[in-house]
Amino acid sequence: MHKVINYIEEHLHEPLEIERIAKHAGFSKFHLHRVFKKYVGMSIAEYIRMRRLASASAMLLYTKEKIIDIAFHNYFESQEAFTRAFKKYYHLPPGQYRKLMSIMWKNKEESFMDKSVKGWILSGSDPYNYEMGVDHAVVHQGKASGYLKSKTVLEGDSFATMMQQFKADNYVNKRIRLSGFLKTKDVGLFSSMWMRVDNANGDTIQFDNMSNRSITGTTNWSLYSIVLEVPKESTVISFGIILSGRGQVWVDQLTFEEVDESVLSTNLEIQSDILDEPVNLSFEE
Repeated sequence: MHKVINYIEEHLHEPLEIERIAKHAGFSKFHLHRVFKKYVGMSIAEYIRMRRLASASAMLLYTKEKIIDIAFHNYFESQEAFTRAFKKYYHLPPGQYRKLMSIMWKNKEESFMDKSVKGWILSGSDPYNYEMGVDHAVVHQGKASGYLKSKTVLEGDSFATMMQQFKADNYVNKRIRLSGFLKTKDVGLFSSMWMRVDNANGDTIQFDNMSNRSITGTTNWSLYSIVLEVPKESTVISFGIILSGRGQVWVDQLTFEEVDESVLSTNLEIQSDILDEPVNLSFEE
C-alpha cells in the first residue's frame, strides 16, 4: 500500500485510472480496491479526489493561478465540477476560500511567530535546534498539517519530538492503533511516529518508535501505523513524531482506533525469559 500511495502522489496531476494503479501494484482491481479501502479507510477514487482538492486548496492560498487553471491542473473536468467538489469538502467556494483564508492565515502567521501548536509539546535531546509549527502549503488533507524541522545542521544523535500525552483510562485492556500520514524532506538520520504506554510508576510497558522501519531522505505522503496493547496497569499514553538529525517531517490526519487481535502488535519491547539457574559462571562456554 505504501507503493500504491507513493505512485498516486507521483502521478497526482496526471490521469490516474484504477487499472493503471492496479497493474503497477501487481493486484487485480477488485483486490486493490478491497485492500486499499481497509488500509486507508476510503476508496482509491475518494483518496485521489481528496488529495487533488488538498493540492487545489494550497494553490488557492499560495499561487495567483486562475481558478479554472487550478481546476484543470488537478484533473477536474470543468470549473463548475471543481467548485461543487471543493465547496462540499471545504464548505466554501474556491474564490471565497482564497479571499477569506489568505487573510486569516496571514494574520495567524503574524500573531504566532513562536510557532506554538495547540495541544503539542516540543521535547527531545536538543529541542532548541528544532522548530514545530503548522503548514498550510504542504497539506495531505484539509487545511493544514503539522511539521517538525531542524533549524541548524545537526550531527550525532540530536533529536526532537513533537508530542502529546493523555490518560489511558478509555483504552485500558484494549489494543489500539495510531495511524497518520507522514512526508519528509532531506531527513539525515531518521524520522518516524512513536507511541508509548506507561504505568503509574512511570515504567514503559509498551513502546514502538518505528526503529525497524524508520523514514529517511525525501519521501511523499504515506500512511504509517503503530499498534500497541494497553494493559490494565496503564495510566498514560504518549505519542508523537520524532526527527533525528537534519531535515523536516510533516504529519497529518492522525487517528486512534481500537483494533482486534487480528491486527498484529508492533511493540518493540522484548521480554527476556528468566532462566531457572545461572549459567556460564566461569566464562568458559
